[in-house]
Amino acid sequence: MGDGMETRRRSVVKAVLWNAMGLLVMTLVGLVATGSAAVGGTLAIVNTAIGLTMYVIYERVWAKISWGRNV
Repeated sequence: MGDGMETRRRSVVKAVLWNAMGLLVMTLVGLVATGSAAVGGTLAIVNTAIGLTMYVIYERVWAKISWGRNV
């Protein structure tokens, strides 16, 4: 096995897929909450953009932390 480090590309792909699922769920929640697909979609897009950015940063920070890894 490797050293437990993820490539930047893997981190980005994971983040994009996770946030795509979140976008779908948040759009549905926004639609139910507001009754408007446009408002729900807009809220979901804003949430996803912020979440994606934060997740990529979060993953890259944790990739540099050795605590809790079995080497």
